[in-house]
Amino acid sequence: MPVSDWGGRARCVVLGEYLVEHQATVRSAAAVYGVSKSTVHKDVTQTLRFVNKRLYAEVQQVLLKNKQERHLRGGEATRIKYSEKHAGA
Repeated sequence: MPVSDWGGRARCVVLGEYLVEHQATVRSAAAVYGVSKSTVHKDVTQTLRFVNKRLYAEVQQVLLKNKQERHLRGGEATRIKYSEKHAGA
């Protein structure tokens, strides 16, 4: 059964544990579990707070770290995009 068919409480715990264990981004967790990034974000920021406070706190640390590193990942993606584009020219 895909995680998208699970109830919100079970899904938010699974997604939260994945984010913490892999230090993953919301986007990568969404891709792994086959749900939208909006669903992942809502589950780990709203629902998880009431289901598992300890896990919620850990997830918030991961999300904060990802937010602080966001500009670095974006810059790297742009560099790769243009280096591939110019290599083929």
